[in-house]
Amino acid sequence: MSDIDTQGLSTKIKGVCDVLRRSNCAGALQYVPELSWLLFLRFLDERETFESRDAKIQGIPFRPSLTGRHRWCNWASCGGRHRKKLQDGARGDIFTFLEQDLLPHLQKLGARRTATPRQRLISQTVADVDKTRVDTERNFLDVVDRIDDIRLGDIDEQAPLRALGGL
Repeated sequence: MSDIDTQGLSTKIKGVCDVLRRSNCAGALQYVPELSWLLFLRFLDERETFESRDAKIQGIPFRPSLTGRHRWCNWASCGGRHRKKLQDGARGDIFTFLEQDLLPHLQKLGARRTATPRQRLISQTVADVDKTRVDTERNFLDVVDRIDDIRLGDIDEQAPLRALGGL
């Protein structure tokens, strides 16, 4: 990844943080946790999409950690079926989905007898999240749209090593 790409990723993250700051998350102590769980779900979905494609090519079964409306690509991505339903619904439907469906589902996922290690990690990641800190659904959708625009390929895995002098 070039410096321009790294700078582009930084710009994308700063854009998300700007929206979080204007929407009731005054400082980093408030918006970093919000950013963290959302980025986690975004990257999990992308990774599992890749894994699903690889499994299909190899002819082996694949079971995603999250299914249906609980997958990022369905509730957060602009083209997601459940997102469209939420946006077309009544005011408050997005936050109701987050607080009464998505987050409780994710938190209970790891306690299932058949939970995978990844599902337990999902539950641990969102264990302390009871609602979004974002003040309006419009701002929340702006946040998830900006996060949805970030790809795993945008992340330069070697950047931390270069910053530490190539350790």
